[in-house]
Amino acid sequence: MSCFQQLRQELRQLEAVFPKDHERFRVESASLDEVTCIFVSPTDDTFVIHCNINENYPHSSPMWFSESEDPVVSAAIENLANISGASNLLIRLMKQLATSLCNMYNVPVHADILKLDAPMEQQNGEESSESEDDGMDSDLNEDADEDHFEMDEVTSERDKKKEEDEDIDTENLIVLERLKMNQRRDYLKGAVSGSVQATDRLMKELRNVYRSDSFKRGIYSVELVNDSLYDWNIKLQGVDPDSALYADLMVLKEKEGRDFILLNMTFKENFPFDPPFVRIIAPIINGGYVLGGGAICMELLTKQGWSSAYTIEAVIMQISATLVKGKARINFNANKTPAVRNPHNQYSLARAQQSFKSLVQIHEKNGWFTPPKEDG
Repeated sequence: MSCFQQLRQELRQLEAVFPKDHERFRVESASLDEVTCIFVSPTDDTFVIHCNINENYPHSSPMWFSESEDPVVSAAIENLANISGASNLLIRLMKQLATSLCNMYNVPVHADILKLDAPMEQQNGEESSESEDDGMDSDLNEDADEDHFEMDEVTSERDKKKEEDEDIDTENLIVLERLKMNQRRDYLKGAVSGSVQATDRLMKELRNVYRSDSFKRGIYSVELVNDSLYDWNIKLQGVDPDSALYADLMVLKEKEGRDFILLNMTFKENFPFDPPFVRIIAPIINGGYVLGGGAICMELLTKQGWSSAYTIEAVIMQISATLVKGKARINFNANKTPAVRNPHNQYSLARAQQSFKSLVQIHEKNGWFTPPKEDG
């Protein structure tokens, strides 16, 4: 059985077991690249969970995420990282997800969930050998029709992806293709870095960045450090033109030929459930909620304030707004002071991590200050 046939069979089984009116767990929509399911809690609250299926499924696990910030849902999704293997992978993941949610909400695991990974004929009841013999020819014809339909659907998905790629510049498409080739090479060598979940989400984020109007207008640009999806350098150029920071960037352009703030954003293997670590590399900034070493004081960048639903572009734009709101200014004198005489005038990863760690400890104890709405 081909990978596409296996996936289609799993999708049909999921839709049959979990219809849209199921009392506990529902498959709202299912295609070859995405499944949307809904869990209904004992209090009738509904939680939407998305499953993105990679093109090389089942050799790479699907990516799961939810816009809900419910800790139970997040924990259930994190538990899926322990399941691997090519056989009925999506079925087993769905069963684990539904079972975990039922257990965490202290409700009995529904009978439909328990029998999910049983063969389809067992779920539908045993049929007589006579009917099986009589239906053999029709089954063969049915399989042929399904194969034809499957190829049409695959072609449709590819056409859709091609249309999406038309919005991406050629040089960025080359980057995406190179990343895919690197991932295949690392997979064959057994030298995969990060996690399937994080890699799939970061590929999706990078593709969305390349398609973004803000990216195309030059508000920011992205460069992967050593072609690593887990290490991004971001040039932030688009800040409020009425701000003092914008004026400073114009002066910086005249003096040094660059008119951007260079950010570094790194990701761990449990992204998107943990936030990225963000720091400023250059120039040296005074104010703007920028800490020692270049870390940035933002609740959004902590585990407490982070949501897996946040996009990378949204984070970048929020950083830009925070710098302006905090009245950030470029310290033009800092680069003139040798680091050996004044190490506090230099940014480094170690100092940024230490200052951010201290910041988190303080706010975990005292909470975060939320300014009045009139202050933005």
